[in-house]
Amino acid sequence: MILTVTLNTALDITYRVRSLRPHATHRVSEVAERPGGKGVNVARVLAALGHDVTVTGFAGGHTGAVLRAMLAPAPAAPVARERGGADTPGALVDALVPVSGATRRTVAVVDERTGDTTQLNEPGPQISPAEWAAFLGRYQELLPGAEAVALCGSLPPGVPVGAYAGLVRAARSAGVPVLLDTSGEALRRGVAARPDIIKPNAGELAELTGSHEPLRATQDARRRGAHAVVASLGADGLLAVTPEGHWRAAPPAPVHGNPTGAGDSAVAGLLSGLVDHLPWPDRLARAAALSAATVRAPAAGEFDGPAYTELLGRVRVTGAASAA
Repeated sequence: MILTVTLNTALDITYRVRSLRPHATHRVSEVAERPGGKGVNVARVLAALGHDVTVTGFAGGHTGAVLRAMLAPAPAAPVARERGGADTPGALVDALVPVSGATRRTVAVVDERTGDTTQLNEPGPQISPAEWAAFLGRYQELLPGAEAVALCGSLPPGVPVGAYAGLVRAARSAGVPVLLDTSGEALRRGVAARPDIIKPNAGELAELTGSHEPLRATQDARRRGAHAVVASLGADGLLAVTPEGHWRAAPPAPVHGNPTGAGDSAVAGLLSGLVDHLPWPDRLARAAALSAATVRAPAAGEFDGPAYTELLGRVRVTGAASAA
């Protein structure tokens, strides 16, 4: 199984309005609720691809109960990992640790006229030392059965800023490949613990390295400790710098829609390719196709299955392997 860690889970609420205008009252044309937080989104995409996934982190209060209830059903339909075949949906196991505080909500407001999305994110519940200790125990119990680990998203109040660094070291000690997807000081400290992959976006990469030139910044991030760096560059796709070489992967044309969750789908594609032992160009093609297909879907944690299948064969991957 693949283990995803979401310390700051969320109930994602998406509102669609005809046109978003400041200081105005809006009629909402459509509402969608989904279990969220970056690692939860990753897990749902992985399960739809046929992988068994265990979700851990924190959940509490009414919103936490709603989130856990929505995690319970299996994905509705299988999706082909590769062209020419379909997989059985994977099992998604809830191993979230209960807390006394309420799981946060995130609200995305989609302007149907422009396609733009405005995001409002609550901070998350205060985590007590006892709750953090309970999570660490759960994490150590789950590691031996994991093929790979994804550490995703922000840290809720009360969790040490160096938390991800410790979780990276624990995974490495257990011999489990670990991907880190976070930002700010949590990313800076986590990189120093030498994760196998980090997946920053352009802003997070610039904040980490001080460079706004993508290739230079990605190379610098790798020198700071990450074994491989895959940067999300929005419409420009993905840029990867790895020991095996460096590559860019992008869909054949810009994709329009709601970008919320696209980076999480890219993480799912990278993990899926890792556990399927794909070479880097194929991992990146899978990640870029999933990311683009998520932009076409109505809510985070989902992707357009037919679009993914169609895009997978059309993603452009350029670059070169390192000399042996």
